[in-house]
Amino acid sequence: MYKNIIILLLFPLLAWGCAAKLPQDYERSDSRAYSDTRDTPLGKAAASQTLAHPGKSGFHLLGNGLDAFVARVLLARQARRSLDVQYYLYHDDLVGRLLTDQLIKAADRGVRVRLLVDDMDLEGRDMGAAALDLHPNMEVRIFNPFSRDVSRSSQFITRLGSVTRRMHNKSFTADNQATILGGRNIGNAYFEAHPDLAFADLDVMVIGPAVQSVSTAFDKYWNNALSYPAAVLAKKKPTRADYDRRRQALDAFIRSQWDSAYLNALSQSGLARKIRKNELTYSWGEARVVYDQPEKIISDFDRTEFHLAPQIKSYWENVKQELIVFSPYFVPGKAGTAFLTDLVEKGVAVKILTNSLASTDVSIVHSGYARYRKPLLRGGVQLYEMSKKQARKSKTGLTGSSKASLHAKSFVFDREIVFIGSLNLDPRSVIHNTEIGVLFSAEDLGRDMGGTFDRIARENAFSLKLVKNKNGTDRIVWHGIKDGEPVTFDTEPYTGFWKRLGVGLMGLLPIESQL
Repeated sequence: MYKNIIILLLFPLLAWGCAAKLPQDYERSDSRAYSDTRDTPLGKAAASQTLAHPGKSGFHLLGNGLDAFVARVLLARQARRSLDVQYYLYHDDLVGRLLTDQLIKAADRGVRVRLLVDDMDLEGRDMGAAALDLHPNMEVRIFNPFSRDVSRSSQFITRLGSVTRRMHNKSFTADNQATILGGRNIGNAYFEAHPDLAFADLDVMVIGPAVQSVSTAFDKYWNNALSYPAAVLAKKKPTRADYDRRRQALDAFIRSQWDSAYLNALSQSGLARKIRKNELTYSWGEARVVYDQPEKIISDFDRTEFHLAPQIKSYWENVKQELIVFSPYFVPGKAGTAFLTDLVEKGVAVKILTNSLASTDVSIVHSGYARYRKPLLRGGVQLYEMSKKQARKSKTGLTGSSKASLHAKSFVFDREIVFIGSLNLDPRSVIHNTEIGVLFSAEDLGRDMGGTFDRIARENAFSLKLVKNKNGTDRIVWHGIKDGEPVTFDTEPYTGFWKRLGVGLMGLLPIESQL
């Protein structure tokens, strides 16, 4: 999404003459999550775990990319009635193909598969999506699609405020009995399979009453008018022969990966064994699933009854001692900056971990964040920026690899209540896009997440401080660790002059509301 903001600045006004149309007269049936799934293997496994924790949900963190992949595949393999899969990005790469293969095999067994994907990443892939839709047990829908009649680039101008608002939700739910929520899209970079970039990310696998709330959210998006059947959007309707050819090509690709770490992990990893034997350890607590309504996409910004943010407002306002924020894209704005510094005045330790310029994958968002660093630091907020060079992994996997960029989205309130989901603290997530997440009260997870933050801040991040110039003005210095020794930077660490200049120039543009 963010890279396309540049298009808004580059395309000439003549693009306003382009007409964008979407299909209107087509058949589409509504469907709902199955409620009678307690007798499935996943239902029985969940019941045996929840019996000792009535009314509570169980949570298991998935910080490691390989574990996050394994958990999704094992849920797909154990599903007997349904798989409901909802993502912002679904790449056609190793991880994307491996997971698509599992969805198809589940559908072959008679499992109803509903796949809902935002249209941001699907340019040129209509035939593949429509071909999957030919499977009798599989249905693919595309949320808030671009018109297929004109270029996507022009629509970022002609449909500004429409196609620039996206479904950023991420969930993977099996048999309405277990679900995975968090920051990961489907693609190599999110599961540590990319050669040049690994997102330090976080998901949580959930069982118990919270799962039904996720299914309710999925149904609202699935049955919304903005969700178009893939076959309706395809210019050419695929035939059974097209499906067979694509299926054969996918099967050949899967066979070529027989020795990959990802397929080997399905039989060899400790997590896979624990899931199969129902020996996975969960933290238990009260849960609340929060999400934007799909109507947010087409409503005025002041229609906050459709927004997630008011649902979590009280948690921010009632924090007493410490607020911890993991947000890869952090643009607090004037109001957010004032709120955070007011918390500090009330005695709350406010600690923020976001990406440094060197570690971010979206430099333009960094330009929006950078203008608030000094006001935040003056107000006593503790700022930490992820180092591009990481030393090792923590227990939760959040510190990532030597090529890590922070992508986890989590808030920890007083090390007692934890939010994990798809929500960044920037205008795009809060105002424009739709998001989902879960709040849970589990002190052991709160302590673990707090401990992870402390380790990253100490070993794998820069601590930002203000120092006085000779003329009395403030400047930022970055304190970090290099080769095991303390080091201080006077400019954005591990970046060159031209990159810093470019970000500085982008910071002058009046586009903060789009970041």
